[in-house]
Amino acid sequence: MNCLSCRLCIIGSGPAAYTAAIYAARAELQPILFEGFLANGVAAGGQLTTTTVVENYPGFPEGIQGPELCERFRKQGESFGTEIFTETVEKVDFSRRPYRIFSSNRVVESDSVIIATGALAKRLDFIGSGDPPDGFWNRGISACAVCDGAAPIFRNQDLVVVGGGDSAMEEAMFLTKFGKSVTVIHRRDDLRASKVMQNRAKANEKIRFLFSHIVVEAYGDRVLKGVKVKDLKNNELRNLSCSGLFFAVGHLPATKFLENQVELDEDGYIKTVPGSTKTSVPGVFACGDVQDKKWRQAITAAGTGCMAALEAEHYLSTEMEQVDGLHWIE
Repeated sequence: MNCLSCRLCIIGSGPAAYTAAIYAARAELQPILFEGFLANGVAAGGQLTTTTVVENYPGFPEGIQGPELCERFRKQGESFGTEIFTETVEKVDFSRRPYRIFSSNRVVESDSVIIATGALAKRLDFIGSGDPPDGFWNRGISACAVCDGAAPIFRNQDLVVVGGGDSAMEEAMFLTKFGKSVTVIHRRDDLRASKVMQNRAKANEKIRFLFSHIVVEAYGDRVLKGVKVKDLKNNELRNLSCSGLFFAVGHLPATKFLENQVELDEDGYIKTVPGSTKTSVPGVFACGDVQDKKWRQAITAAGTGCMAALEAEHYLSTEMEQVDGLHWIE
């Protein structure tokens, strides 16, 4: 198996990883980046590759396609000297320095590591929920109201949010700025959201609730026109007209490969020092959605990618020298 050495290895892709690569490469750290090969079923670039027009990333007043934006990030990092492997990291060893990162084709030994593997929005599986041509994903179905809710196809339309937690309440209230109405569909009789969030949502005249129901089908022609819902108490089916459906049923952070070698929270996100990207392991940093369960935006991911690269550079130039037994790789 091929073995390489570097001062900084970046695991992941998308705004966080590629921004970290840009900053690290410009600092002449000559980083190696594993961008993954269909990691978690998503192309290199992460969740942005599954979106269409991105209108809220600065610098693109006319909007830009998500995959194109990711490719621009990638090319910029590569242009400064980042070595990119389209391989998925299968495991890591942070028990000793240099840290070791394993893909199916190679082992990389590195003095520091940035983890930017992201999180995948959970999508419910029912007829019409998948990708085109048979499904309406990105043709009326989304998992991010903040990202997509202002799109023309949703304005002044009847919209649906599936979920019952705080995120679902936030998404529903956000969508009322653009939609004619918002129906929150929840499989239980009671919401899981905090009382504060429940009260805010219930006080909004544009929001109504459909409890003890699930979505069993999405239908339309070129775009979403409605959903079929099932009453879980009597099994009755009925159609609900809508032009947008937003999943708000949580995210799954891509941390399984770490095998708890860094400290995770109860939901599997990497814990970082507040105001920092430092993890529980010295010299290992985390950025983007793999450690951010609140904002989950391309611009915030890019910001923490910058932070991680700067902190890694500082670690390599100062802090690492103060730790006994460190092995510098020439």
